[in-house]
Amino acid sequence: MTHHLTAIIEKEGNGYVALCPELDVASQGDTIEESRKNLLEAVELFFETASSEEVNQRLHGEVYVTQFEVNSA
Repeated sequence: MTHHLTAIIEKEGNGYVALCPELDVASQGDTIEESRKNLLEAVELFFETASSEEVNQRLHGEVYVTQFEVNSA
């Protein structure tokens, strides 16, 4: 089965943190591509080891990523 998932990658310190919000699985790396690759490996490992009940419990059907502006003092 193929899943289309989201990767949100943020700079954190000297590296990058990658999050898959549909599963709440995260990883990290020294570069954007490394953090993305590590996230893919973490998600693959999750699907290999998690029970079907855990997958169904954690897998969110739709995730929307957008940006907005806000003024601060």
